[in-house]
Amino acid sequence: MNNVPDKQPSNQAKNQLFNSLTKSVAGLAILVVLLLGLVLLVVFQPEISKRFNATTSETSPKNPEPLTDFTTELVDGKDVETGLLAGEGLELVKANCTACHSSALILQNRFTREGWHERIVWMQETQGLWELGGNESIILDYLAANYAPEAPKGRRVPLTGIEWYELKD
Repeated sequence: MNNVPDKQPSNQAKNQLFNSLTKSVAGLAILVVLLLGLVLLVVFQPEISKRFNATTSETSPKNPEPLTDFTTELVDGKDVETGLLAGEGLELVKANCTACHSSALILQNRFTREGWHERIVWMQETQGLWELGGNESIILDYLAANYAPEAPKGRRVPLTGIEWYELKD
C-alpha cells in the first residue's frame, strides 16, 4: 500500500476555488467596463462639450438674451411647435420658458398674473432661471392673458348659499 496522501482537492475546496475565481472574474469585468467608459469619455469629451454648449449657451444664465432666429408657425391660433396660443409675447415665452422645460408645463397650468410671477421667482431662486429684465412684464402679460384660471367646465359650479336640512325617517 502506498502511504502517499491523496492530492485531489475536496469538493468543498473546489467550490471555494470556483467562488473565488467567479468573484475575481466579475470584479475584473466591472473594472474593464469602467475603464472603457472612462476612455470613451476622455476621447469623446470635446465632442460632447461642443454639442452641449451649442444647445445651451444661447439661453444660459451667462447669456440671457433669448434666441431670435426661430420661426413661429401658427395653425388654428396655436404655435405648431409648442401648442401655445398665439399672442403678443409668444416668442419671448418660447425663448425663455421652453429653453428649460417643455411647453406642457405652461399648457397644463392656469394661474393669475401674480401666480405666474410667483412661479418665475421660484424658478429664479431654485432652478437657475436668469433675470428676465424688461421681458418679464411681457411674459407675464402673455401668460395671464392666455393661461389664467378658467371657470369649471363639464360640471356645474358647486352650490352656495343653500340652507341644508336633515331628512327625517
